Amino acid sequence: MIEVDHLTKKYGSLMAVNAISFKVQKGEILGFLGPNGAGKTTTMRMLTGYLPPSDGTARVAGYDVFDEPLKVKAQIGYLPENTPLYGHMTVKDYLLFMAGIKGVKKKSKRISQVALVLEKCWLGDVQNRLIANLSKGYKQRVGIAQALVHDPAILILDEPTIGLDPNQIIQVRNMIKGLKENHTVILSTHILPEVKLTCDRIIVIDKGRLVAVDTPEGLSRRFQGTERVYLEACGPADKLMNKLKEQAGVLNVAPYEAGYLVESQLKSDIRPQLAAAIVKGGWELLEIRSMGMSLEEVFRQLTTTEEAQAEPEVLH
Repeated sequence: MIEVDHLTKKYGSLMAVNAISFKVQKGEILGFLGPNGAGKTTTMRMLTGYLPPSDGTARVAGYDVFDEPLKVKAQIGYLPENTPLYGHMTVKDYLLFMAGIKGVKKKSKRISQVALVLEKCWLGDVQNRLIANLSKGYKQRVGIAQALVHDPAILILDEPTIGLDPNQIIQVRNMIKGLKENHTVILSTHILPEVKLTCDRIIVIDKGRLVAVDTPEGLSRRFQGTERVYLEACGPADKLMNKLKEQAGVLNVAPYEAGYLVESQLKSDIRPQLAAAIVKGGWELLEIRSMGMSLEEVFRQLTTTEEAQAEPEVLH
């Protein structure tokens, strides 16, 4: 659906985006992750035809972004970081207006499309209210609705949950996940939980360079040097920790939340062995589960170490 090949953007001597390449499959939600200033927004703007590249190519739904920009724009719905909403208009009138300027020519079609996105984006209750009087969360939904109103194949959403409270973030996140059935989505963000909970795959970009492409689980496995198990049991803490430390292959045991974090050699699943030790010791096992490396830890490794300078390992 999207093919990017050595896409590059320079501003004088500043390399904002440095020869990145990736693909996005139909029906996929791809997270575009990186620290502030990493080049995420610049890449989004090149994909939408807003900015010309310095080098490289990009194709969207089979069309070259730079040779056939109008055909590309017809395939894309774009939510910029700061959505240009017209506060003096009602939600419904604004969406009808946006449908018209996005090429939905027939009035009946505009009306039906607006009704559809009002439902998809949960805006029916506020469709006749002025946009200026809406909360930040509702304004973000209106922004997503305007990106959807011409029924594009691809949605590019730049920081769609920025500035929202926790309840609003959950609402917008669930809405985005529901769009997957009919749309391919690129979600640009620097909020790590959003990526893990929403996206099928992750692209990590740092200092303009693509440093990793993988699933959230794949990234955790790739950088995890030890097996980590969370265990919670009823019993004396000192005796429990000593028993766990005695187990073959265990490297470290430390208190963690309401239980213990056990690190072992990354060779086999140590949970059966740990569970057996707890039961044999006469204690009650309450919980035991594997703990992959957190996305936060992976992100720090990719964007603050030499790993960020290496060629990315890509999983298609």
